Amino acid sequence: MNQEFVIATRESRLALWQAEHVQALLRARGLSVRLLGMTTRGDQILDRTLSKVGGKGLFVKELETALEDGRAQLAVHSLKDVPMELPAGFVLGAVLEREDPRDALVSPKHASLQALPHGACVGTSSLRRVTQLKNLRPDLRIEPVRGNLDTRLRKLDEGQYDAIVLAAAGLKRLALDGRIRQYFEVDEMIPCAGQGALGIEIRAGQAPHASPLGAHAEAHLAAHLEALAHRPTWLAAAAERAVSRELGGSCSMPLAAHAVWSAEGRLTLSAALGHPVETARPLLRSSAQAAVADLAAAEALGIAAARALREQGATEYLKDV
Repeated sequence: MNQEFVIATRESRLALWQAEHVQALLRARGLSVRLLGMTTRGDQILDRTLSKVGGKGLFVKELETALEDGRAQLAVHSLKDVPMELPAGFVLGAVLEREDPRDALVSPKHASLQALPHGACVGTSSLRRVTQLKNLRPDLRIEPVRGNLDTRLRKLDEGQYDAIVLAAAGLKRLALDGRIRQYFEVDEMIPCAGQGALGIEIRAGQAPHASPLGAHAEAHLAAHLEALAHRPTWLAAAAERAVSRELGGSCSMPLAAHAVWSAEGRLTLSAALGHPVETARPLLRSSAQAAVADLAAAEALGIAAARALREQGATEYLKDV
């Protein structure tokens, strides 16, 4: 087929790396693919935390508009930025193999979290990270830090923070992992749902506007995306995202969820919920395990982990979201 497919992407260095990665994979399969760079509301609003301005969905809305009006046929996202419920007319066409899912400490002077001096200033705008950091080091002063990866590192280097916490995956993708002082193991600081994975969003069959390329071309693209999908990552991420969906997940909820496969092919899902206001309160934790062969089983595992959190008091925590 000689149709050209268009990827809608944010224009940060990391977002472009991710889009170019998918572009290269599709070109290797014989497709003609170009990028459409866009600026989202999430990129524009840098003076407030995401929880106060609409959540991570601010990073995807403009890209979805480009899909809806036919300017693009797919959008590449960090899966952790994708809302748990996609708007009507949109679906995930593929989830790619996960990069390192861990959080990482970056500091110009200090070798680890424990090496930070008493009362040190640590930058993160993630409530999930705030609550887990407060449980590890209650003395720390946690301050928000917004902007793309390069902006956050610049603010650190300017001395605005003693350390910042970032996703290891982004640092590795941009060959900046040499700046990492400490990796937080996933049982020490549980990642957020989908962390380290890329999600490719496309329009569902019931999307309101017909594709300018035609239904056959859209089906052709969907088949190629299915071939790129990494099923173990997709199932693990589906379980993680189901925890948040079951609890009414939003950017205002300090929720962590991460699933790992055993050698026997069973999926173990760990989840933790912090208090959204009293961030030093103890984390609520749950774990569930099951044999998972499809998305329905993955989502059932996530629902089980979420219900276990409710049994420990999640409803009381969530009333302050």
